[in-house]
Formats: sequence, structure tokens, C-alpha cells
Amino acid sequence: MQRRSHTYLFWIQYLGYRYHGWQKQNGVKTLQGQLERTLGRTLGHDDFSILPAGRTDAGVSCERGAFELFTVEPIDPESFLKLLNDYLPLDIRILAIEPVPLTFNVIQDVAHKEYRYYFSLGEKPHPFNAAHIVNFEGQLDVEMMGKAANLFQGEHDFRRFCVRKKVENYRRLILESSIHPLEQPMGYFAPKQVFYYKVKGTGFLTHQIRQMMGALVEVGMGKLGLEDVEEALKSELINPLSFSVPAQGLVMHEVVFK
Repeated sequence: MQRRSHTYLFWIQYLGYRYHGWQKQNGVKTLQGQLERTLGRTLGHDDFSILPAGRTDAGVSCERGAFELFTVEPIDPESFLKLLNDYLPLDIRILAIEPVPLTFNVIQDVAHKEYRYYFSLGEKPHPFNAAHIVNFEGQLDVEMMGKAANLFQGEHDFRRFCVRKKVENYRRLILESSIHPLEQPMGYFAPKQVFYYKVKGTGFLTHQIRQMMGALVEVGMGKLGLEDVEEALKSELINPLSFSVPAQGLVMHEVVFK
């Protein structure tokens, strides 16, 4: 019988700019470390564990992510939500808490994840945007970037669009891949025109989205053509096609469960 038999799904939102990613590490500030300290204070004990639906890298933010809490005692979601948010720093917010059965699996029950990469063009923008928008100086052919983004849709081998790790299978299914102008403002100091790369999939390799976005930027600059992207998706070479864009433009936009 599982000792920590009370399980809850937490919906979370955070700005990742000052965190060294999700996973707890010695000597650096991480989201898992901050959450575990605050949860221990709120619960009044340390007999619990948390498991995320997906781990984000250093500097990556989250609009609507999720993690599961396993604990020995039940909680009241409504009162616990308010108390936990009171204790958490301003760059982390819990959106909702709901009980889930022991059969629920926060990793295996994910239907898909949607990420967005926010970027602007032109001269250097106001420094207040540095935490969530990456600026590329000059102009990019956004229409051509959109055509290149469409090539990622479907199931492909993404070995040339990731940081190489010990992975047996580099094939991943991309449900949607597209470039959009941002119609909602991102703050008073935001650039007048902001775009985002939207990518939706069942799972991603390490730095895959940042590498894909790097290739799209080089397409927009004219350094790569559509045929280069197509060929890379069929290639057995191991070297990345392009560079990894900075992390701070990347946001885990949404996790959807089956």
C-alpha cells in the first residue's frame, strides 16, 4: 500500500528568468527547490513528494503547467491554494488544485504539451522585456519562417534539432508548428510588434524547441533554405543544423491531459 496515498494535481504558472530550471540542484535556485521548501512550510511536515508533468530548463517560463503532490495527509484545496500563494514568491503562482486518483499519472497521462517562443525584431528593446522576449536585431523574413515551421509538423527524426544525449529514438510527433504575430500586449514596455513560435507535441528532446527555433531564425535571415530543413529531418548526421536560441523566450504554454 502506498504510504503517501493522497494525491493532488497542481496547476502552476511561473517566470523562469531567475531560476536554474525545474530540477533541484545543489548551490542554485530551482523551481523544485523553492516549491518543496514552501510546500513543507504550508503542510507543516516533509512527508510528501512532487512530480512535474514536464521539467523546464534554466530561464524557461510557464503559463499553465502542472505537477502532482503525493502526501500522507489530505488537504483542503481552496484554503491550501490561498495559503500556498501567500508564501510563494511573486514569480510563482498556483492557479488551481484538484484531487486526483492514485491511478492518475502526471507524466504518462499527458496528451500533449504546447510551447511558445516569443521574439521581437529590430533595435534593442526596453530592458524590462529581457525576462520573456528575445529580440533579434535587424529584420527576419517571418513569412518564410512560417513555411519552414510547417515542415516540422508530423512525425520526424529530430536528431539534428536537439542537444545530443543518450537517446534510443529521436523520432517525435509534432501536432502543430507555426509562427504568429502576438495580438495581446505583453506589458507597457513591450515592443510594438512581437511574434511567437507555437509548437505542440506529445514529447520533446533536450533543447529541441530552441534548436528548431534557431533553424527558423536562420531561415528568416536567409542563411538556411526550406530544403535545408527538409534534408535535416531525413539526415543521419549528428551535428545540430543550427544554434539554440536563448532560453528566456521559451514558455511552456499549456499541458493537456488525456
